[in-house]
Amino acid sequence: MKYPFVLRRAVLLAITCALMHGGIAQSASTSATGTGVARAAAAKGEQADTPDASAEAGSSGMTDDAASLAENANAHADASGSAQGDVSDLMQLIHDGGLVEMRTTYNGGYGASLFFHAQSMTYYVALFQDKHFWRVIRTSDQTRAEAIYAGFARQTAQLAEVEIRRAQLQAQKASIERVINESQARAQRLQADIDVARTQEAKVADYQRQTQDETLALRDEKEKAQAQLHQLQQQVLQLQHQAEAGLPGNR
Repeated sequence: MKYPFVLRRAVLLAITCALMHGGIAQSASTSATGTGVARAAAAKGEQADTPDASAEAGSSGMTDDAASLAENANAHADASGSAQGDVSDLMQLIHDGGLVEMRTTYNGGYGASLFFHAQSMTYYVALFQDKHFWRVIRTSDQTRAEAIYAGFARQTAQLAEVEIRRAQLQAQKASIERVINESQARAQRLQADIDVARTQEAKVADYQRQTQDETLALRDEKEKAQAQLHQLQQQVLQLQHQAEAGLPGNR
């Protein structure tokens, strides 16, 4: 059966449009899939290239003093939200080991230090208490840095007077307490000796009284015995005279 030319042309046009629409949809699906894979690969690569903050933080080596100062600086930065002053710069340089310590003065818990940063030809003058930086002055003038350091050193001496006086008073108090304890121990020993002596003296006094009483009793008994002996001697003489009466030579 033959169709008119116009009808056949319309059918061919519809088939062509359908084929073209299917190709475009497939291409779009392929493009979307490729884009998703690329995004996933990019995310994975970005995650793999991101450094571990904890590992990076633990890789730097510091001395105990530098670590302590750095921790103080970090705490100051956390408290203030943003530490961008000279204190923060000095702490970072100490952390990095880029400073030369030229002078340091200690008075009690206070101290003053003069640092030099050779790379920038800069001097840092610091006033601190117990490793906590109080004031930091940065200058490129050596004369000014030395003058500021001298002033800070004098200030530490003034600030430490009360602390040093307190330490001296504590030492004096401890010394007095030791003397008190020694004196108390000595007094207790002497009191013990006195108690022993008093006890012994009482015993001696009792012994003396007892001995005196016994002596008096013995003296009385002696006198009685002596009188009895004299009486017996007289009796013996009388009896002897009576026994020898009338004998020659008897008077």
